[in-house]
Amino acid sequence: MTQTTKAELTRQHILATGRELVLRKGFVGVGLKEILDACKVPKGSFYYYFPSKEAFGCVLLEQYVADYGQRLDALLAPGTGSGRERLMRYWSAWIDDPVLGGWAEHCLVVKLAAEVADLSEDMRLILSDGVAQLVTRIAAIVEEGQGDGSLRPALAPRATAQTLYQLWLGAALLSKLGKDKAPLRQALVATDLLLVATTPSNGA
Repeated sequence: MTQTTKAELTRQHILATGRELVLRKGFVGVGLKEILDACKVPKGSFYYYFPSKEAFGCVLLEQYVADYGQRLDALLAPGTGSGRERLMRYWSAWIDDPVLGGWAEHCLVVKLAAEVADLSEDMRLILSDGVAQLVTRIAAIVEEGQGDGSLRPALAPRATAQTLYQLWLGAALLSKLGKDKAPLRQALVATDLLLVATTPSNGA
């Protein structure tokens, strides 16, 4: 194994271990020593991979946004159902996913949004851009659902996507606070009602 490969593997190990710790304790709540002890990497070596803890946080969030996009690609691929079916599949994954578990439980936006907004402008922008990309993706699927007849034509795609994301983000925070998935299940019911296509009456 080359030195470059070993260095990259170590860097990825620090990022993966750090993500799990940050998910549990927040960014401020996890010190470099805790991360490096968990990785079994000497403290002095950290600055070989990242110039600062903030730089580490930026890379961690960039990687999270990229990973999230790849999961969306797999879950919402065209041809895997109507627009409405794909959207409901995505929101259902927030509650439970056979591989990852509930996406809400592993969401760094849920965990870090308020914290990094006041802590680091660079980290805030990375998360904000990731959310904007997700909302754009949801809006595109709303448009696809309108095209295939599974969603109401009257829905404004961008506003609907923003409303749904805000609904689910709030539900995820309440679920985390109460350690209960009931708010997420209620959000699923509300989403289903919002997205249901209207059916003409017999007298139409």
